Amino acid sequence: MKITFVGSSHGVPEANRKCTSMLLEVGEKAYFIDMGTPGIDFLRTKGVPVEAVQGIFITHMHGDHTNGLIPFVDLITWYFKKADPVICLPMIEAAGVIDQWLKVTINGNEREVRYRQTEEGVVYDDGTIKVTAYATQHCLRSFGYLVEAEGKAILFTGDLKNPGIDMPKALFERKIDLMVCESAHFPATDYLPVLEKANVGRVCITHYSDTFLAGVLQAEKELRDKGTPALHATDGLELTV
Repeated sequence: MKITFVGSSHGVPEANRKCTSMLLEVGEKAYFIDMGTPGIDFLRTKGVPVEAVQGIFITHMHGDHTNGLIPFVDLITWYFKKADPVICLPMIEAAGVIDQWLKVTINGNEREVRYRQTEEGVVYDDGTIKVTAYATQHCLRSFGYLVEAEGKAILFTGDLKNPGIDMPKALFERKIDLMVCESAHFPATDYLPVLEKANVGRVCITHYSDTFLAGVLQAEKELRDKGTPALHATDGLELTV
């Protein structure tokens, strides 16, 4: 699996960092975790076929995680018609909102888009990747995602209330090869007591603001000192798992 951080910023874009979006590539297939910035623009720039996108998994409906979704659906509706991803939404009502937008921009949706409401448990399995959702306490309906492929596992925490009370239980159920954790809402050092109880191979901190950058750097150092490779995401960062 290869993960590219399309956007690594917090609730608003920064001068050099866009809002949260991550691209997963497994062989010739591609998947998104969140789309807070126009993912389709990134695909075109990088040369990844839009038709390669098999699934989009939204952690929650806040704009910094979804603002790139309407442009994506717009273009697969009338131009990239062979693209046929499953789009997992924490609130399925958003599908109707997107359809209404299309009605006033391109006179309606010319094709069926495969939306699916995210619920706890396995939400997607195409034989290449398996995606399991875990509810979090960040907002009314928010989720973290465990992605398994090629014998490896990546845990995307999504936005949390706090790691001490709101960590997806997948962290403690198996080895996690890479944990992608947010730090927009609390210091990243809050992860440290939780990670001591988990089997995590590598940690990448994303979705952080300048306010919490010192905590991010401190958490990275403490994790590395204890033998866990750790780093923070920047836009364009690529990691292979």
